[in-house]
Amino acid sequence: MVAGGFGVGKTTLIGSVSEVRPLRMEEPITQASAGVDDLRGTPHKTTTTVAMDFGRIHMAGGRLALYLFGLPGQSRFQPLWEDLAEGALGCLVLADTRDLDASHDALGLLDGAGIPYAVAINTFPGSPSYPEAELREALALEPATPLTYCDARDRTSSLHALITLTEYLSEHRSAALLESRR
Repeated sequence: MVAGGFGVGKTTLIGSVSEVRPLRMEEPITQASAGVDDLRGTPHKTTTTVAMDFGRIHMAGGRLALYLFGLPGQSRFQPLWEDLAEGALGCLVLADTRDLDASHDALGLLDGAGIPYAVAINTFPGSPSYPEAELREALALEPATPLTYCDARDRTSSLHALITLTEYLSEHRSAALLESRR
């Protein structure tokens, strides 16, 4: 899964890496969302994901296929998040330093469901930067939770974030298998 707050770049990240034409379930932002959806960081945003985004990418020389499900960023879609999280192996949470609090709903859902995740700070032009320790504290991340940076518009950068997640999931799974054998 790819999760995070409203306007953080989930649709953009999936579009930048998908080998298939991404499925996008977007609708125009309407007056009804005024006062509900915060457009301060994204004043030119005209659409929003209302169900999910979907893409696919093969990695590790074709031996690994990632099916990417982008969750809508608004907390009012939490029932949909829970349905899409069913059976998920892990999640890349995108965060924006202009509004780190917008990540907390997704992080809470993942923690509650026991789904491992990595966090990628999407580097928007002109957004503030903070030391890693401050970011970890603001996001309440465990020390082992991977934290990386990406530009969701850039394929290589987005791939790096997904590689960070898949390496973590591989390590997480190996550790769980070792623990279960004790």
